[in-house]
Amino acid sequence: MREAVRQARHAPPTTFAGWSLAASMAWLAFSVAALGVVVGTAATPADAVARLGWLVIPLLAGFSAQLLLGALSYLVPMVSGGGPQAGKAAALELNRAPLFRLLVTNGGIVLYLLPVPSLVKVVLSLLVFGVLLSFLVLLVRAVAAGGRIRSRAGSVPVAGLTAVPEGAVGSRRTRSGMAAAAVGALVLAVTAGVALDPVTAGVGTASVTTRGANASVASGEVTEATVTMLDMRFSPSSLTVPAGNRLEITVTNGDTAVHDLTLASGVTSGRVAPEEAVIVDAGIMAASSEGWCSIAGHRQMGMVLQIVVTGSGATDAAADHAVAGATGSEASEASEASAADDLGAQSEPSLGFVARDAVLLPASAETHHDYTFRVGDTEIEVAPGVTQTLWPFNGTAPGPTLRGKVGDTFTITLINEASIGHSLDFHAGALAPDGPMRTIEPGETLEYSFTATRSGAWLYHCSTMPMSLHIANGMFGAVVIDPAGLDPVDREYLLVQSEFYLGPQGGVADSDKIAAAAPDLVVFNGYADQYQDQPLRAKVGERIRFWVIDARPNRASSFHIVGGQFDTVYAEGEYLLRDGGSTGTGGSQTLALAPAQGGFVELSFSEAGIYPFVTHAMTDAERGAAGRVMVVP
Repeated sequence: MREAVRQARHAPPTTFAGWSLAASMAWLAFSVAALGVVVGTAATPADAVARLGWLVIPLLAGFSAQLLLGALSYLVPMVSGGGPQAGKAAALELNRAPLFRLLVTNGGIVLYLLPVPSLVKVVLSLLVFGVLLSFLVLLVRAVAAGGRIRSRAGSVPVAGLTAVPEGAVGSRRTRSGMAAAAVGALVLAVTAGVALDPVTAGVGTASVTTRGANASVASGEVTEATVTMLDMRFSPSSLTVPAGNRLEITVTNGDTAVHDLTLASGVTSGRVAPEEAVIVDAGIMAASSEGWCSIAGHRQMGMVLQIVVTGSGATDAAADHAVAGATGSEASEASEASAADDLGAQSEPSLGFVARDAVLLPASAETHHDYTFRVGDTEIEVAPGVTQTLWPFNGTAPGPTLRGKVGDTFTITLINEASIGHSLDFHAGALAPDGPMRTIEPGETLEYSFTATRSGAWLYHCSTMPMSLHIANGMFGAVVIDPAGLDPVDREYLLVQSEFYLGPQGGVADSDKIAAAAPDLVVFNGYADQYQDQPLRAKVGERIRFWVIDARPNRASSFHIVGGQFDTVYAEGEYLLRDGGSTGTGGSQTLALAPAQGGFVELSFSEAGIYPFVTHAMTDAERGAAGRVMVVP
C-alpha cells in the first residue's frame, strides 16, 4: 500500500483505469481499518460479526468491482491487437464519462453507508449498479472500435486517434459538467428513495394505523434492541419502544438449531444459523405487535416476541392485546384453509395409487445391517385428494422397516436434504442420546449405530423439537427384533398406526391441532383406509401374524379384527398369551398399545370372507384407521 501511494504521488492517475484502481485501493484501506476498529472494540465474536455486515458493500462495490473495471480498462486496449491505433480507439471508448462514473460510484457508496432509509439505500444501489454495468456497453464499443481499425490494417491512420485522451478529468469545462451530472444523479436517487418511504425518512406521518385509525408521528429516533434465540425462546421475550421510533433488532442465535425472526409486518431476519447474528430493521413503530420463529413448530414451542409500543393513546388497546398474547384467532383467520376441508370430496385415491405393501419379510441371516436414510421435503398423498408436505425417511411414511435378531448391529447414515434440522431416535438401541440423536442441519450427515440387545417391535422417529410435529409430519418407522424361538407362520404383516393433523393442501402439519390432540386422520401405514379397496390377503387355515406399532404422537391403539380371535398376543417384549394359554382355549380380542408401544398377534381364519380390521377406538377407525383382510378358501 505504501508503494502504491508513493507511485501515485510521482505519477498521478490520468485515466479512468488509473482512478478506478486508486479508488479501489482507498476502499480496501478503509475496510481494513474499519475491520480492525470493530474487532478491537467488540465485546464478543458474535458482537463483532453482527457489526461487520455493513462492510460488504465497500468490499464488493468499492474495492472488488472498481479493481476489476480499472484493470480491464487498462488491459483491454493493450491486448486487443491491431497496433497502436486500435489500442487508442479502444481506450477512447473505455474512457468515456470517467469523472461521472467515478463520482456516482464512490459517492453512491458513501451515501449508502450513512444512516439513510432502506428505500434510499435500494435506489442508490440500483444507480451504482447501473453505472458499473455500463462498463459492459463500453467494452463492446471498445472491441468494435479496435476491430474497425484492425480491418484497415496498412491504411492511413485515422484522424483523432493520435493520442490517448487527456485523462479522467479532461478539460475544466468537461470536468464541471460531469461533476454536476454526477451530483445531480445522486441527489435524484436520494430524493426518489425519500419519496417512496417518507415516514422512515422522518417526513410526514406513519402509515400504520391502529384500530382507532390514528397514526403515530415519526419521531426520527431509533430504538436499538438485542434479542437472543435460545432453548426455543426469544430472550428477552418482550421489547418496549416509544411510538414513532424506528426499531432495530440485533438477533443472535445462541441455539444449536437454525431459527429466524418474522415480524407481523412481514419483515424477517431470514434463516439465522447457530452463533450467527443479524440486524432486523423493523421500521417505524406505530402499534404493538409481535414476532415469532416461522420454522414449523417453533412458534408453538414458545418462540414469540412481543413488541409493545408506548406513548401513544391510539396504541393502548393494541398493546394490551399483544401483551395478553391474544393472537391465535387472528392467526387462524389469516391462515390458509386446511386440507381437512377436502376430506371426502374425492372418494378414490389418485390414479395409479398402490397401497403400501404390508408384508413383513423374514429377518436376513446377516448380523450387521447398513442403511442410508435421506430426509427431504416431500409432497405425499395421505388420503384421496389430500396431500401434505412431509419430511419422511427415504420418501415414505412410515420409513423403511428394519428387522433383525438380538445381537445384530445396525448402522444408519442419516443425510439431511430437507429445509430444516432433523435427527433420529431408535428405541431398539440403548445408548446415550447426546451424540447419535443430535439434530443435524440441512446438508449435514450423521451416523447412528446400535446393537439390538432386546427383542420386540420398536419405534424409531425424529427427536428434533417440537418432536410431536416432526413425528406427525411423517418422521417415524419400525424396527422388528425377533424374540428367541419365534414360531413360524404362513404370513406376516406390519401395520404402523399414526396420525395426521392436516395443514393446508400441500403444507405441513398444523401445530395447533397437534397441541390439542385433535387429528384429522388416523391411519395404518401412512394412508387413510388404503386397505379397504386393496385388502390384505390370507387363506383359510393359514396362520397369520400381525405386527402393530403405535407411532403416535398422541393416540393409543386397540388393534382388532372383526370376526377374528387372537390365540397369541405379544406386547412390549413379553407374551401375554401364547397358543391359547395353558388350557389352549384362551383368546384375546385386541392388542392394546399406548403411544410408541408395539407387539404382535396371531390367528387363523376358519372361514372364507372379508374380515375388517380397525383400531377399536372407533372414532379413530372412522378417521381412516381401518382396512380389510380378504380370506379365500
